Amino acid sequence: MFIDIHAHAYRKTPPLPVPFCTPDQLLQRYDEAGIEKGAVLPIVSPEIYLPQANEDILEMAERHPDRIIPFCNVDPRALTNAADAPLDKLLKHYRDLGCKGLGEVMPNMPMMHPMVQNLLKHAQDAGLPVTFDGSDQVSGDFGLYDDPGLPQLEHTLQRFPDLVLLGHGPVFWSEIAPLETPAVRGFIFRPDGGQVGRFPTGPVREEGVMPKLLRRYPNLYGDLSDPSPYHALSRDPDYGPKFMEEFQDRLLFGTDICFFEMEFPMVNLLLDWRASGKISETVFQKVARENAINLFDLE
Repeated sequence: MFIDIHAHAYRKTPPLPVPFCTPDQLLQRYDEAGIEKGAVLPIVSPEIYLPQANEDILEMAERHPDRIIPFCNVDPRALTNAADAPLDKLLKHYRDLGCKGLGEVMPNMPMMHPMVQNLLKHAQDAGLPVTFDGSDQVSGDFGLYDDPGLPQLEHTLQRFPDLVLLGHGPVFWSEIAPLETPAVRGFIFRPDGGQVGRFPTGPVREEGVMPKLLRRYPNLYGDLSDPSPYHALSRDPDYGPKFMEEFQDRLLFGTDICFFEMEFPMVNLLLDWRASGKISETVFQKVARENAINLFDLE
């Protein structure tokens, strides 16, 4: 029923900070939730997790070719730590081995940093869609920094019109409506451990920057994984389905599963909206699976 465009798994469960699923545990959760298959995104940025080899993801896909879709990931500081690093050689290598996208890109650098832009240029040239996470701060976090209003994302969309960017995470989804305060865009790490922050709540009385960017730039897509899109769409039961109807061709279901017990609220939201008639069967099928098939050339 569903195709997951954003999942994580490790060959062997790493220690801190998250006990990631093994491939077998991931597929067990898929079977329980009615998920046909999913894209596994390697993690390479050391700001938050232990770096993971692209080869591990390819091995998972070889073991489960009908269930696991491989992504590759390359830190923009790789090879030479310079803005002219030949990252095209890496990306084309992994593309030719079957990787369907690049991500999750989340070093804690500004999106317009020359090394990040170099990575995105090579991703465009290689024809790889890019899933990125964001941050509202530089240092003490992970994710590409952008300012309130997402100007760095907009300039990137302008520079690379043939690059598909999948917006993911609180910094992106909080901008579905005007921000109450800039800090509502993200979560921060507490000195004693864990994260603290809040999701925006309440009706969408005025549209924010994000829907305007989706209208203006056809190369921008919405990644519906992690809790932030669930909160963004469910906060207003009238606006949320209208948003999904308008952007039905560029929204893709995902889980962002990290640990075995993680919940998938987007599954229930989509099923409930279909059952209640808030979205049509056509919209449901596009968001649940067909957009993923088309974007990643799965069939």
